[in-house]
Amino acid sequence: MNLNIIRHFEDSESSSDDDDIIVEYVLNRRPKTFRDRILQLEFWDDVDFFERYRMSKTTVLWLHNELKNSLKRPTDRNHAVSPLDQILLTLRFYATGNIQQCSGDLFGLHKSTICRIIHHLSRVICCKLRSVIKMPQNVEEIRSTIAKFYNIAKFPSVIGAIDCTHIPILNPGGNNSELYRNRKDFFSINTQVIADAELRILDLVARWPGSVHDSTIFNASEVKRKFDRGDFGNCCLLGDRGYALKKYLMTPLIDPQSQPERLYNESQIRTRNVVERTFGVWKRRFPAIGSKLRVDIKNIQPIIVATAILHNICINHKENIPQETMNYPDIDMPIAEISTQRQSEQIYRNQLIQEYFARLSNETTE
Repeated sequence: MNLNIIRHFEDSESSSDDDDIIVEYVLNRRPKTFRDRILQLEFWDDVDFFERYRMSKTTVLWLHNELKNSLKRPTDRNHAVSPLDQILLTLRFYATGNIQQCSGDLFGLHKSTICRIIHHLSRVICCKLRSVIKMPQNVEEIRSTIAKFYNIAKFPSVIGAIDCTHIPILNPGGNNSELYRNRKDFFSINTQVIADAELRILDLVARWPGSVHDSTIFNASEVKRKFDRGDFGNCCLLGDRGYALKKYLMTPLIDPQSQPERLYNESQIRTRNVVERTFGVWKRRFPAIGSKLRVDIKNIQPIIVATAILHNICINHKENIPQETMNYPDIDMPIAEISTQRQSEQIYRNQLIQEYFARLSNETTE
């Protein structure tokens, strides 16, 4: 085909500078190369494999079995990348956050191929395994979740702990880029998470710019509408003072005075701490979302959701927590008190303190 292009320009009656440039490009174009690929599962032992991919070989093979039909290429022409290699190189990106060229050197692929695979697989994970992230669905699951929270600090009827964390990103550019600059002066996606007592992510909202407040995200979320409809009965969430007090969302007191109030605050804070620990484990397991995500803004949400799904899969498979390899700055939104709380919610919280935590306080002193 290259000779035909050259012959076309040679036979033409007139030649322009543009024609000469095209001919020169065809003659000097680099030939396509196929690099050798290392069999990662066989090359690394179990310890080294886990350090590099944040999952054991058993869990990776389970993931491969779930996704291989969606990743398999129609033919093996041009050394098509196998589903297993697609999963491994994507996990490598999640585990490091490196630019695609680094992973390309490791897997013997061009960086553009790596980029396409990462973004395609992230979307496949979000579609095929989205059921891994879910709120308790039935009475048995709700009771189990409540019991696990109760064992932490005896706070009753808790179904989840809620908070937001910022996922750092590059400046997205455009007219709306400043919407992504948060109050700590870096660009981010403000991501809402509801976590259970085992650090599993029950609900995730990852589409809001960094300048949006936590309470705004919650007020616009589907999970709030479910609580408003009463889908979870008398169960409640635990949040910090950045959220408005509601019957189904308990926040800490500003200045506790009595012993029952202090006991309420202590129990609320200790129980709510699971969502902060979830952020730490999630970002330690997949440092790509703990450091700055260097991808296009349209590809950021699938990566955040995919890593959250894989985080839950790791918990379900009882994977170890990776050792922390670097210290990330505290990028969570600072607590901001909402001054306009409804009186009915305050009465409900006061009843909980006086009827439950006062009795609990008496039991602990006796």
